[in-house]
Amino acid sequence: MAQKVLHLPDLMENWPWPRRIHPLYEEVSAESNAWLRSFAPFTPESQLAFEKCDFGLLAALGYPDVSREDLRTGMDLMNVFFVIDEYTDVETAPAVREVADIVIDAVHHPSKPRPSGEFVLGEIVRQFAERGLRMATPEATSHFLKDFTDWVESVALQAEDRCNGAKRSIDEFIVIRRVNNGGLPSLSPCELHLSIPDEVFYHPHIVHLRDTAVDMITTINDVLSYNREQATDNDDFNLLTVVMRELDVDLDGAMTWVTRFHEDLARRFIDGLERVPSFGSEIDGQLHEYLESIAIWPRCVDCWSFEAGRYFGDQGLEFQRTRRVPLLPKRERNAEHRREEVQVHLIERLAQPNAA
Repeated sequence: MAQKVLHLPDLMENWPWPRRIHPLYEEVSAESNAWLRSFAPFTPESQLAFEKCDFGLLAALGYPDVSREDLRTGMDLMNVFFVIDEYTDVETAPAVREVADIVIDAVHHPSKPRPSGEFVLGEIVRQFAERGLRMATPEATSHFLKDFTDWVESVALQAEDRCNGAKRSIDEFIVIRRVNNGGLPSLSPCELHLSIPDEVFYHPHIVHLRDTAVDMITTINDVLSYNREQATDNDDFNLLTVVMRELDVDLDGAMTWVTRFHEDLARRFIDGLERVPSFGSEIDGQLHEYLESIAIWPRCVDCWSFEAGRYFGDQGLEFQRTRRVPLLPKRERNAEHRREEVQVHLIERLAQPNAA
């Protein structure tokens, strides 16, 4: 008999960093949402579903101590990420390549007007970069542009895998997902005001800590987003699916494997944080602030997943308590609805017997 209930592990049970939220969350989130809404990137119905995901909450949980301006940058960035995600999930590989080229050009050249007739995403990204990076340090800007560009390229690679029916091994998937989950550029607003030189930022020990935190984002996200993704036939690029396929286990077996992997990652991060080398007093203070900021992100993703409406609708806090989630029925996503017409799903509609 097919499994009917998803059993969610508490991946944050022993994580030392507690939930925190920026005090300007509601005020700045309203501004960011109004900015995005002004482009009409979705139909009214999909815009409502998109805003129920509350990506401003994700940023407020992820950047609880930054300036007001940097919080706005973080919120705009979260909105940009998920607009790109919605637009590219249903596109062919060549169409995603076109999106990637537009986005990369816009983020690297925010002072250049976008071509007449280009679809709306180019201008969204241009305005985000123009506002968000104007006060960032040169070091932070360089790090962000590299990580954001790598992420966009990974989205194009994911589209190629989807169109070609490629099946990645667990080890391959973890490496690809480290770039593809958006975790690395999501950490950038933590350092917009910092001047961490490349020889420190890309030091093997610091890279290890950052990669470990991002891998934890993968485990948390893929566990908590799985129900939505399997319901919309979009779960091929999910760690649970990859584990089930490679190890020939059921969903509970895959959940056990991912939980153990996550626990190992958490131990590695905490141990590595105790052994950070010194780079001199001026850099050490900035680096400590940065590492403490990225340590917040696993907790941030976990809390947002339950508190916002993207993965569990209005029942997130109840599912966070019970850890038992009814599996949603599978739906076919309408691939004819693309770009501004793309369909953003409400969880409540997916749960209905005859949802479209």
